[in-house]
Amino acid sequence: MVDIRTPNFGKIKIVRHVDFSIPILALTLSGIGLLMIYSATRKPFDLIDTNEILHVQKQAIFLLIGVIGMFVVAAIGHKRLQRLTPLIYLVVIGLLFSVLFLGVEKKGTKGWFEFGIYQFQPSEYCKIGIVVVLAFLLSGSETISRGRLLLTLVAAGLPIVAILAQPDLGTILVYGAITAGMVVAAGIKGRYLFILFLLLLTGVVAVFESETLEDYQVARLLVFVNDDESTSASYNLEQAQIAIGNGGITGSGLFEGTQNKSDLVPEQQTDFIFTVIAEETGFLGSVLVLGLIGLLLFRIWRIGRLAEDNFGLLISVGVFCMILFQTFQSVGMSTGIMPITGIPLPLISYGGSSIVSTFLGLGLVESVHMRRHERSN
Repeated sequence: MVDIRTPNFGKIKIVRHVDFSIPILALTLSGIGLLMIYSATRKPFDLIDTNEILHVQKQAIFLLIGVIGMFVVAAIGHKRLQRLTPLIYLVVIGLLFSVLFLGVEKKGTKGWFEFGIYQFQPSEYCKIGIVVVLAFLLSGSETISRGRLLLTLVAAGLPIVAILAQPDLGTILVYGAITAGMVVAAGIKGRYLFILFLLLLTGVVAVFESETLEDYQVARLLVFVNDDESTSASYNLEQAQIAIGNGGITGSGLFEGTQNKSDLVPEQQTDFIFTVIAEETGFLGSVLVLGLIGLLLFRIWRIGRLAEDNFGLLISVGVFCMILFQTFQSVGMSTGIMPITGIPLPLISYGGSSIVSTFLGLGLVESVHMRRHERSN
């Protein structure tokens, strides 16, 4: 007779609860991303350029690393990581502050470690670390006291200070969205939420009033409310909107986008990948991609609702907020309703650190689903 308390039976039971929709949706979106990256970086056949292949190859390698990482994190389990939270936070702080001294600068932001042809962006991976840390701090009790809220804000504030020093305001907004979403889900009182909003507003104003950001960075952030078309930021936004408009209902066809082939939209494979989707696949293709992201978000939300412990619930909320905000911001800056901040479209934009960190977050969510019937220790 098999003892149901044996470790082997427990492992089999956990595997039975794998949510296959998470990896299927993530891989489908990543496959679309590879196709769009190839389209955005390819050149006319009469031009010899290996960048189109290099971009796709590098993205495919990081995609494989991300998938492996997702399964490793899911196998380790979020509850084991919960016990390592202090160490995780030390790693987060160490990476974000060390890159200020040892990192390389790229487009005005000193936020990368460089290893040969590969670049490692700590702030992307640290998003997942912050999700774990905040879930740990906010899941300790059913009500959020002032002391616990203050500790949570300090824990989230130190990484934000480090990222501000790079500076990378777009990533700061993602960290802010993660923190706000998790604090609200944890049950913060209304008056504390109002105070948090005032602090956030004050911080944004202070950043703009300080000399932290260069003039061109401020122009990019304010271009969606500025009618001045003389700046390069306004030109970039205009070209992005033209590309989206060219797509119409069904698109111009794969590899046939005029704005794309003419290389008129800046950073098409990263920040403005949505313009390639919209121009070449049209409204229908754009709705399909956003619908797939919506399905992924729905599964994450559903898994959070099914979680039997607050830690698992808050992890799901953190990953949900991260993907949702990045999607809204990335699409919004391409269409002109949000500031241009350089945030990638999750699982689709070119960027090794981004795709690996997203898969790691999905691995945490998968762990919550797999272990939702386990009793908390």
